[in-house]
Amino acid sequence: MGNKRFEFGKNWKNYLDNLSDEQIKEAEKSLRQWFGVKNLEGKSFLDIGSGSGLFSLAARNLGARVFSFDYDKNSVGCTKYLKHKFYKGDKLWQVEQGDILDKTYLSKFEKYDIVYSWGVLHHTGHMYQALQNAGDLVADNGILFIAIYNDQGSMSKMWKIIKKTYNDLPGALRGFISVPFFIALWGGRCAKDILRGTPFVTWKAYVKKRGMSPWTDAVDWVGGYPFEVAKPEEIFDFFHERGYSLEKMMTKQGGNGCNQFVFVKRS
Repeated sequence: MGNKRFEFGKNWKNYLDNLSDEQIKEAEKSLRQWFGVKNLEGKSFLDIGSGSGLFSLAARNLGARVFSFDYDKNSVGCTKYLKHKFYKGDKLWQVEQGDILDKTYLSKFEKYDIVYSWGVLHHTGHMYQALQNAGDLVADNGILFIAIYNDQGSMSKMWKIIKKTYNDLPGALRGFISVPFFIALWGGRCAKDILRGTPFVTWKAYVKKRGMSPWTDAVDWVGGYPFEVAKPEEIFDFFHERGYSLEKMMTKQGGNGCNQFVFVKRS
């Protein structure tokens, strides 16, 4: 592609240093709510772009047979770290490095009951090919859960420039972009919480949404490159034409961030 990739795995290493039991439970809760189940016993779960490994861990905790892969070797290391910590030697959870755009690599895979890829496929440089490849790995009547950046038109084009600039900078200078963005994003929220007498309530609520870290997610957002976007209806049309039914959706309502989709592959 001729451009630098953001090294997500290095960011996730810092996140895992402070991973709490509460965050793991929140990740499990997120999966149960999205899929409308109490557990994932008897299900196969493919985590494309496993990142920190948190949701692979959550799926395994809920009883699924899990396969995790990521393009970024440091992200693979993070996922392996969690497996070693919580499921050392477990044969029902496999972790390896792989590329969702590599059809030779993907040809070895079975079809999965659940294919999960949160905020990943828009960072491949070829989003629609990645979406197609991910969908091809879903079993009949299986679930595809994806989160894709919302298309904000000119704002998204501006963010693409910012993200490319961030990755072109030496590591020591990247804070000149990420720190001001983090302050702009969270400074006002935290100030309002303090004035209301409920300090950090918004911060804690964010952690509870999926068990994620506000700082890690902010750095991910600023640095996340390659960067592609789509309108909700574009994602719906893409999968509807390929035999999927939309079961659940949560959009950013024109705002910044990821639209989330749960599709079921019709047999």
